[in-house]
Amino acid sequence: MAARSTMIDWDLAVSAASRMAGPGPAITRDQAEAAVAELRAGAESSTPLVREFTGLHAGERTAPVLVVDRPGWIQANADGFADVFAPLVDKLQERKGAPSPVAEAVGSRVTGLEVGALLGFMSSKVLGQFDPFFGIDEPGTTGPAGRLLLVAPNIVHAENEMGVDPRDFRLWVCLHEETHRVQFTAVPWMRDHIRGQIEGLVSEIEVDPAKLAAMVGEGVKKVGDILRGDDDTSLLELFSSPAQREVLDRITAVMSLLEGHADVVMDGVGPEVIPSVADIRRRFTERRKGTGYLDRVLRRLLGLEAKMAQYRDGATFVRGALDQVGMEGFNAVWAEPANLPSRAEIADPAAWVRRVHG
Repeated sequence: MAARSTMIDWDLAVSAASRMAGPGPAITRDQAEAAVAELRAGAESSTPLVREFTGLHAGERTAPVLVVDRPGWIQANADGFADVFAPLVDKLQERKGAPSPVAEAVGSRVTGLEVGALLGFMSSKVLGQFDPFFGIDEPGTTGPAGRLLLVAPNIVHAENEMGVDPRDFRLWVCLHEETHRVQFTAVPWMRDHIRGQIEGLVSEIEVDPAKLAAMVGEGVKKVGDILRGDDDTSLLELFSSPAQREVLDRITAVMSLLEGHADVVMDGVGPEVIPSVADIRRRFTERRKGTGYLDRVLRRLLGLEAKMAQYRDGATFVRGALDQVGMEGFNAVWAEPANLPSRAEIADPAAWVRRVHG
């Protein structure tokens, strides 16, 4: 904890992000309470719907459902980032040695403000999130871990902006996030697999000043291409080594699978319980493209355009595999890590079917 506090001022990051995020749409207390109650009910009713559609069996209520505001989402993700970045911070501290008190204070505040700006921007975009790593390191923890976060002001803002039926939209969002809970609960090795990939990515980060400077110099040359939309690379990929890009490819593939699978489930279950699901999907797809120029630029730089591609490409992969081998055959993807699709197979579901099913 001492190393984390010297490199990044997480309290400052949270406070800066919360100020940047704003409170969300103006609604009455009764409307807020109704939205919270409906989201909790939607999460509860989603469990059997996801189980019946996917054939994946996960116990009910294995993770808490938290309906949060934007500052609540920011705090949850700052805590998660602190854990993920801990090995990198330790590596940097070991390389640089102990800084002077003044440099330490200034550096941690600057970094805290940078992280806060990222969290603040993201906090107004996210509708929901399943955090699979929450609680896994807590003493005495047994069984599945994780928590499901539903960001109420963003959900209300989105449904108002798109002019969709609030009840239908809230259940639709809950179906997506509940699918993620089922994925990690019914597939117990998934959590450790993804965490191992993330730790591998962090461990490969280069701290040698000369090599880092060369990577930054090369990356800066390509930022213009990203801003113009001529390059789909994100900043994370720009400043990654070849070894890191291999890990990124594996992480991208598994995240595309998880997000695409959740999108297919929410649309597949939808017609039975959400009368306006087709209209919601159409309007939501348009909304995912971003609004103004600045929003689109930030999405490109931060890799959010790639995130949107994960939903699209992953859903195409899942539907392609389902067309060829059905749900039972597709569920072989959850049998073991070797059955996960590669990044190339995400774009070619037939190749995955040939490799896994022969």
